[in-house]
Formats: sequence, structure tokens, C-alpha cells
Amino acid sequence: MNDSKIISDPVFGFIKIPKGLLYDIVKHPLMQRLNRINQLGLASVVYPGARHTRFQHSLGTFHLMSEAVSTLQQKGVFIFDSEAEAVEAAILMHDIGHGPFSHVLENTLIKGISHEEISLMMMERINLDLGSQLNLAISIFKDEYPKKIFHQLISSQLDMDRLDYLRRDSFFTGVTEGNIGSARIIKMLNVADDHLVVESKGIYSIENYLTSRRLMYWQVYLHKTAVAYEKVLVNTLTRAKHLAAMGKEVFAPPALRYFLYNDVDAEWFIQHEDALEMYRELDDSDIWSSLKVWKHSDDKILSILATDMLDRHVFKVEVHDEPVSEERIKELEMHIADKMGIPPGDAHYMISIDTIQKDMYDTDEDRIAILYKDGTIKDISEASEILNVQLLSKKIRKYYLCYQRI
Repeated sequence: MNDSKIISDPVFGFIKIPKGLLYDIVKHPLMQRLNRINQLGLASVVYPGARHTRFQHSLGTFHLMSEAVSTLQQKGVFIFDSEAEAVEAAILMHDIGHGPFSHVLENTLIKGISHEEISLMMMERINLDLGSQLNLAISIFKDEYPKKIFHQLISSQLDMDRLDYLRRDSFFTGVTEGNIGSARIIKMLNVADDHLVVESKGIYSIENYLTSRRLMYWQVYLHKTAVAYEKVLVNTLTRAKHLAAMGKEVFAPPALRYFLYNDVDAEWFIQHEDALEMYRELDDSDIWSSLKVWKHSDDKILSILATDMLDRHVFKVEVHDEPVSEERIKELEMHIADKMGIPPGDAHYMISIDTIQKDMYDTDEDRIAILYKDGTIKDISEASEILNVQLLSKKIRKYYLCYQRI
């Protein structure tokens, strides 16, 4: 009798999913929904190969987690089978609450509730469907379980989530510098004082990982064109929501319509059971279908923005080291309103100002600890000869000014 399913993955080769609880999670409709959500949102505007899904990423994190668990077990770390299964279940579901296009919805159609909170609601729903078999997985995910190493494997500066997305995103974008040695890093994992540590011979792999991560952020995740394209979408949805609030008829599939015509926030989710049902229906295709209709809208602004999205007319971007002055923004708004023949009060839909900050290694977060043969433990920032931690943890802040090309 075959007791596991084998899935072929372009990044890691064959991924084995044991029949039973883990396979039941993979088959669950809430998990399958991730097949309809792109992992990298709109990054394909710069890297056309970046079309992989959140579902693929979730399977990859699961694979790395099972490797990590067996590495630790081989090194004499005692892990119950129930703990191993629970931590693998938790990582499988870690992204389940993501909406279409990553974080685009979080500040436009939904306010005051993060995808992590929605993930938790969805996990509770799956737990209900699977007869409460996920209690331990959920307590690990929430960091309520006394053995802290399990939560660290899911969420820390060196978790399986990051190890998968750096490998996978570099593979599909073709940005080879992001290709980290995930297998070697996992082989170097160990536990000391109930904390996850990396054995000292893995130090070069960690240096490479931190440098690659920084590179992937500025070259892929925060690439100015991808950021600007995302801003076009945010403004499009904001305009559609504004029109809906004015009582205008805006085309949208039922799930998207729900979020356009209601002011959904954390409290709304708690009070309305249908909110989660509608959210689970939402995926990338709802947005693309709507954009195709909005392109022909009699609302000029919605029509221009939807056309921008479909025809890849990305906002022009300027990246500044200092905040953009109010005068500059006012000037731009007047210029755009004049050239496009729209009311000056509506010109802000054609502009977006954003401050982007990214730390590559947060010294306040849990550290990456290096374990030496003699038992001493040092933070990577002290252990590394080449990594200047001041440089790595320096808060890089950039100001993006994006606006409609005239």
C-alpha cells in the first residue's frame, strides 16, 4: 500500500506527502485556493517567469521542514512524531490567509486585519473540518507551544518559509544571485538550550543567505517597476471602492463585490460569518476579470487605471533618499489634472507616494546563533568575518514617487 503521494517540484525534485493528516490538508479547498494566487504578486511585470503560485511555495516549505526535522532527529534532538507532523502541518498552512496580489488588499479593500490573522481563522476552519487534529499545529503557529524551536522553524530570521521563497523566487525570476544553499543550511541546523542554532561550519552558507536575501529584496520584491505596478492596482481598487461608496454600479464577481461594497475590517470579520466565505472565494482571477470590464468604464479614472494594468502602462517612478515635498506633489497633481482633463481633486489617483524600508538582519529580532565545537554560541554578527552587521541591519529607507505617464 502506498502511504505517501509524490509531487514533482522544479526546485527540489520529488516532494513526498504522507497520506493522512498532511495529505488531507493539501487536498483541502482552502489550500487548493492557493493555486489561484501568484506567489510574487505583480513581479512578473519585470520578471515574466515569476508565475509560480503560493501553493507551490507552501509545498516547498513543507519539504524543507521535513528535511529539517529529520536532520535534527539524526543529531539526537528528541522530537515526537506528533510534534513533527504538527510543525509540518503548520508550515503547510502558514500562507493560507494570503489574498490576491500579496499585500494589495490589506490596505485597500480590507482594513485593520492582516493576512496572518486571516490565516489563523482559516486554520481553525480546516481544524473543524478535520476533527480537531490541528490543535498542536495551531499552538505551534501561534508560538504558544513550550518547545520554541518549532515556532522558530516556521517564523524567524532563518525559517523554512524564507529558505523556500528565496530559492524558489530566484529560480522562477532567473535572478541567480538569490540561489541560496538551503540543503546545506538545513544540514547545519542543531539545537542548543532549546534554541535553533547553526553549526559553525555552516557560517559561509549563512553569510551567502543574508547577502542573497538583501539582493532579492532590492532586485525583485522591491524592484521599482514592480512597486509602481502594484501602486497602479492599489489606486484602481481604491477608485472602484470610492465609486461603490458613491452608490455607482461597479462590475465585480460576487467575492470582490462584497469587499468593494462593504467596509470590511477586523470587527466585520468577527461579526459576519460570510466575510471569511467571501474571502476564500477571492483570487487573482477576480481582479483580472474586473479590470477587463473596468477598462471600458464610463468613469474616466477607473478606465485609465484599468487600462494601465492590462496594457502594462506602469506608473513612472522616482526613487528619492529624502521625503518628497508637498509642493512637488501639488505641482504634479495640477499638471496631471490639466493634461488628462480630470478634476484636480481626483488627480491623487494618478500618483502614489511610498516609503519603503527594509532591514536585512534585524538585531532586535531573534538572532541567528552560531554554535562552535567547544559549545560556545555567537550571534552571526559577531561570528562572521565578512558580514558587517551594522551594514546589514542598517535601516535602508527609500522614498518612491510613482505617477501616471502623460
